[in-house]
Amino acid sequence: MFIPLHDANSLKHIKVQYVTISLIVLNTLIWLVTGPLLVPEEFSNATTMGLGYIPAIAFDYAHLAQNLVLVPDEATYITYSFLHGDFWHLFGNMIFLWVFGDNVEDALGHFRFLAFYLLCAAAGAFAHGLVDTASESPLIGASGAISGVVAAYFLLHPKVRVWVLVMFRIPLPLPAFIPLALWLGQQFLMLVVDPDGDVSWGAHVGGIIAGLILVVILRRRDVPLFDRTIVTPRAVRHVEATVATSADPASETPVKPTLWGRPS
Repeated sequence: MFIPLHDANSLKHIKVQYVTISLIVLNTLIWLVTGPLLVPEEFSNATTMGLGYIPAIAFDYAHLAQNLVLVPDEATYITYSFLHGDFWHLFGNMIFLWVFGDNVEDALGHFRFLAFYLLCAAAGAFAHGLVDTASESPLIGASGAISGVVAAYFLLHPKVRVWVLVMFRIPLPLPAFIPLALWLGQQFLMLVVDPDGDVSWGAHVGGIIAGLILVVILRRRDVPLFDRTIVTPRAVRHVEATVATSADPASETPVKPTLWGRPS
């Protein structure tokens, strides 16, 4: 439906989004060393089976061959989210993380954002498993975690303008709530109409629900929801100009505006 390109939403509490950048780098490196691009297909498939999330194994309906076991079954609730198929699978997830992850990390803090990301990934895997507990196909990809990030951004910054590539060809600046609401709604709709398709809509929905809940719990105490105190740089300049023109020219003490909020 759309690809996010950029948001005009600066960081307020942190200087650098270390966790977001680290997750993008880690996902990319893992894709390079486990994906079919640089390694034999047999090795790539074995990695997918050993680190991917397989509902039938998680719910004890089947057991993985011992030579394919790489981590405990419980760990695959997380490890699956660091594996990707082709480049576009990786790129699609990472561009969403790059555009929206920094502001969610800013709102939560570094460590809580990492916990948030991993919990959303686990929730996505669990929801995927509930759709078909007997499935023996491995789930891979960060979309469960990314869905949680998108849901959190939707609650935190619905008014921020986001440049998006609509229908993969038309760049438009839109208030975030428009493309994000459509995207979030699409995930629930597709889970109903196409639960057995190639895309795990269940993982998306699980990540979304976790993201909506966790962002309320984990956000900093002074971080509001729905951009209630957002002040844009343009608004700041407007206030300063208004005060400057209304101040008494003969006054020896310059009048300074008081702004309850931070520029975004």
